[in-house]
Amino acid sequence: MTAAVPSGGGPARPAPRLLLSAAHKSSGKTTVTVGLAAALARRGLAVQPFKKGPDYIDPLWLSAAAGRPCRNLDFHTMPPALIRASFERHSRGADISLIEGNKGLYDGVDLEGEGSSARLALWLEAPVVLVIDTSGMTRGIAPLLLGYAAFEPQLRIAGVILNKVGGPRHERKLREVVAHYTGIPVLGAVHRVREMEILERHLGLVPANEQDEAAQAVARLGEAVAAGVDLDALLALAAEASPAEIFPDPPPPRPASPVRIGVVRDAAFGFYYPEDFEALAAGGAELVFCDAINDSRLPESIDGLFIGGGFPETQAAALEANAGFRADLASRARAGLPVYAECGGLMYLSRAIRWRGERREMAGLIPGEAVMHDRPQGRGYVRLRETAAFPWPRLENGPGVLAGHEFHYSRLENLEGEFAYAYDVLRGAGLGEKRDGLILANTLATYAHMRSVGPSPWAGRFAAFVRDCAQKRKPAPIRTSGDVGAPAMG
Repeated sequence: MTAAVPSGGGPARPAPRLLLSAAHKSSGKTTVTVGLAAALARRGLAVQPFKKGPDYIDPLWLSAAAGRPCRNLDFHTMPPALIRASFERHSRGADISLIEGNKGLYDGVDLEGEGSSARLALWLEAPVVLVIDTSGMTRGIAPLLLGYAAFEPQLRIAGVILNKVGGPRHERKLREVVAHYTGIPVLGAVHRVREMEILERHLGLVPANEQDEAAQAVARLGEAVAAGVDLDALLALAAEASPAEIFPDPPPPRPASPVRIGVVRDAAFGFYYPEDFEALAAGGAELVFCDAINDSRLPESIDGLFIGGGFPETQAAALEANAGFRADLASRARAGLPVYAECGGLMYLSRAIRWRGERREMAGLIPGEAVMHDRPQGRGYVRLRETAAFPWPRLENGPGVLAGHEFHYSRLENLEGEFAYAYDVLRGAGLGEKRDGLILANTLATYAHMRSVGPSPWAGRFAAFVRDCAQKRKPAPIRTSGDVGAPAMG
């Protein structure tokens, strides 16, 4: 398997980059990558983080560590050429780009490894650093590394970081084995200590927008990783990456009349892609951020509202306590305010969230309850086909098949009434019965998470829908008797 390189696009330039991966999930690669980003940023370097696949929690931590928005690179929602163009564009001005893989290095969606982190590394011509969970391992690390290095010879495994090391003696044995049998550089070792385990649990379970001590946690990770990893050697490996092709910037968007779109962003709702905000702005939207926990009502002068995903169940008591915000949102949505809600946003629009024996009142726009379950009710990639009821402007080629993802433990239950749905579910769970995208007035609420990239430009279409609704709400100009029959002015 070789990496195809797009033709055209201009001259090449240096582009230091590394892809960090592992042999399997839960190896600690997110902890190490966040620590690396923090340690390098503390040196004064411009660090651009990327995350493979659809994810919100890891990018929130990576963004906090690097001080730059993390960008997702996902084969399901982005054509390969767009992945490379996006990577190049957002790497501009950075001293190093760190790409965190997902799952194990070679784990893909099929026998050939399609969509794997290895495929992404080949496509971006990025050297790979393996983060190996060394728990209970000494000499056995050698055949593991040799196998990974030989499995796809085109892929360059440039170094290894030993993670969850048991102590100095364990580290010494591992280093001796790797040096003797493999020749792969050991870039460092991160020891298993209680504080690292606590921080790793936080990164896996708590999004940075919900973590009051996120900055301190990131700083401690940076210190721990800097103490155990040779940052100069890592930077040298990154600088050995092949030059990157320059891609032209996309053409500027056509001017559109401005609209104001509220975005609920707080401890409960923080799952947003930066590309979506940028696409909304390109569609003429001014974004107005608000807080469903602390604000007494929606911003007064918005034309539409976007509620992303998150963990509203963990903040359900605080959301319930803010009755004024809930009531104002429901009233304005019933009156025709365009609302787009994804997953956690859908849960908030329901009558109540039920979790761990508690029932908490929510906005009450959707006449059903979001009931949390012990196992995921929808998980993975989705493909949706727009129905005739889809309310936003159509794609140019007619009813579209859109790519997204879902991950929800809740299910909308006890739903009363008959509703139109925006999507037929071709792959995924959705709201059940192969449907998703419940439509109420000008509200579209879905369990799917969409990205406004490539063939699924939802954000511009929502902005256009908001604009159309705003224009329809404007009162007609008052005409006087003297206006009747007056000639048109050209």
